[in-house]
Amino acid sequence: MAHWVYILYSKQLDRYYVGETENVDVRVEQHNMHLFRGSFTKQASDRVLCTTIACRDRAHARAVEAFIKARKRRAFIERVMSDAALRIGLAKKF
Repeated sequence: MAHWVYILYSKQLDRYYVGETENVDVRVEQHNMHLFRGSFTKQASDRVLCTTIACRDRAHARAVEAFIKARKRRAFIERVMSDAALRIGLAKKF
């Protein structure tokens, strides 16, 4: 089954969140309903989906997610969101 890496944005916090899931729509709703106790996304309920990256499976999605998170730069996340070729390249890299 396919997995997805997703990027959410909260205007309230002016921050991005990167995660992975099998079902993006359900996961965004879960984040906004604060279903994950103690999680970073519990701080806001206005998260919107910015982009997704299709992955083969969970291990693949986790590798892509870790790569994005390791960059620790807002500019890199915004580049991923705006550059379809970069998203495709990230999916192929792992």
